[in-house]
This record gives sequence, C-alpha cells and structure tokens, in this order.
Amino acid sequence: MRLKKGTPDLLLFFVTMVLLAIGIVMVFSASYYDTLENDPYFYVRKQLTWGLIGLVAMFVMMKIDYFRLKPYVNIIFAMSFLLLILVLIIGEEHHGSTRWIDLGFTNVQPSEIMKLCMVLFLASKLSQIGPRIKNFSSGLAPYLLLLCVVGGLIMKEPDLGTALSIVGTAVVLLIVAGMRLKHFAFLGVAGMGAVAALIYQETYRLKRITGWWDPWAYPSTEGYQAINSLYALGSGGFFGMGLGNSRQKLDFLPEQHTDFIFAILGEELGFVGCFLVILLFFLIAWRGYRIALTCPDVFGSLLATGITTMIVLQAFMNMGVVTGLLPITGISLPFISYGGSSLLFSMLGVGILLNVSRYSNNL
Repeated sequence: MRLKKGTPDLLLFFVTMVLLAIGIVMVFSASYYDTLENDPYFYVRKQLTWGLIGLVAMFVMMKIDYFRLKPYVNIIFAMSFLLLILVLIIGEEHHGSTRWIDLGFTNVQPSEIMKLCMVLFLASKLSQIGPRIKNFSSGLAPYLLLLCVVGGLIMKEPDLGTALSIVGTAVVLLIVAGMRLKHFAFLGVAGMGAVAALIYQETYRLKRITGWWDPWAYPSTEGYQAINSLYALGSGGFFGMGLGNSRQKLDFLPEQHTDFIFAILGEELGFVGCFLVILLFFLIAWRGYRIALTCPDVFGSLLATGITTMIVLQAFMNMGVVTGLLPITGISLPFISYGGSSLLFSMLGVGILLNVSRYSNNL
C-alpha cells in the first residue's frame, strides 16, 4: 500500500519554534552574569549555533520519509551503543560525572544520542514482533535485558536522571506495543526496587533524597539547590521580576542555565511564563500522541509515541525537580536548557515526528 503524503503538523512546528526562541532568550539571561567578566555572549552564541544546526536537521528529517529509516536502525543503535562505552573510557569529567566526549570543537553527550536511537530501535523491532511481545521469555525479556545494559552504562557515568528517562520512554513503548499488564506490574515492582537499590548504593544519591524530603533541614548542603530554586519561583510571583532581573542567578542557584533554567524563567517571567512553557509541552503531547493514533502503520505510530514521550517525560522530570516534586537529578529541560546534544537530538526527534504527521489522517 502506497502511503499518501500531506502537509506536516503546523501547530507542532510552531510550538517547537516558540520553545526554541524562549530557550535562546533564557540561556542568555541565565548565563549573562556568570560570563560577564569574559564573554557574556558565550553560552547564548553556542546555543544559537546549535539551534540553527538543529533547525537544519529538523527540516532534513521532516523531508526524509520515516519508513526509510528502518533499514538503518541497527547501525544507528550500534553506533550510539559504542559511544556509551567510549565515553566511559575517554570521556571528559565534569562535576564528578563522565558524560561528554570532547571532539575538540565541541562536546557530545552520548546518552542524549541514545534517547532518540533507543526510540528508533524499539519502534522498529516492536513493530516487527507484533503479538509476540505478550510472551515474556521470547518477546519481552530481550528488550528488558537491553534496557538493563543501556541503563547500566549510563549509570556508570553516573546519570540516574537520563537512565530513568530512557527506561520510562521504553516502558511506554512496550505498553503501547501490547505488553501484558501482569508483566508491566512485575516490571514496575522490579524497577522501583532497582531504583531504591541504586539510591542506597551511593551516599550522594541518598543525600539527594533526604535533601528533597526536607531541604530546610539541610539549607547549606543537600537542600541548598532545592531551596534556592523555590526562592526563585516564589520571587517571580504572577508576572515575574522582569526579563534579566533574576537575583538567584547571581551565584546563588547552581546550574542556573542548564538543569535549573526553569526556576530562573519563573523568577523573571513569573507564573505566566511558567504556565506558557507548561502549556507548550502539553501541546506537544497532544499533537504527538494524536499523530501516533492516526498514523497508518505500526512503526510510525510507535515512533511518534516514543519521540513524544521522550520529550514530554524529560520536561516533566525537569520541572518536577525544579518545583520540588521530584528529587534532584541532572536532567535538562528540552529546547530551553543550555546544551548542544540535547537541543540537536530533540530537534531531530521533532523532525521525524513532523514527517510521520505528513502521513497521518484527520489532523
């Protein structure tokens, strides 16, 4: 059957452009003070460069028919898997984590690449096995083993937040593909046990839990970042203190242009700015899952589901950390936080999603 191609989802495209624009403005505002003595445009210039590269990549992927990616899925996944191993050998350490490979002209984060590659790989394989996913030993188990290996490599960096994001996205794909509810229940219990074991295994993770549970009991140590994040959000009020007027970015809130940029956005643009960003991610969820529901083939449907979940789940995790709903994990806010790898592969994912939308009906 020959699929009929239409126009891409314009609302999804528009929402992505708005998030990208907000991100560039907020990266400049959040990072300006830190680089004032040297180059106040350092971070925003790099973010703008990666944004332009991401736009080109998005338009290219929007033109390449998504089903033409299927023959290359194994190669793409193998390359991303090798990068996860390579980063543990030659990776660059930053704040106790080895997550980046220095290419000379820039750094690349293999775990960000793996997010999208895992979606491509699972969407391809799950669309092929069909009902066999209901069989635990021959259908489900190989993919659970693969998730354990990939998650284990990312945990070696260490990066619990990204590992949970990838596993969470993969579980959603397995559920959509037809995984039995009893297998899901087993996986949920085993997963919670594994996360608890990983937390108790490392002292710094356990301290993050105690700091999250009662940050004011540890105001200068484990709770410091959470408290200053809440101060930023609370200071913003309804309309904010005004763009560029954040106080918490003046060496009070660490990682203010990366993991905690949403707190600076809330301080400067207030509840209105936060609500707008949350609304934009809800729109991505709505359009993405609608594309998945109306896609004419299983591969495209799973691909749209995985990419949408990848973006929305990561956004929820980041905003949950910033608002104190979740313990602190090092995970960025898609399209808005500073970071070339995250921005590029988020844009690539949207490009694929826009291409899938060209074959979906009733949009």
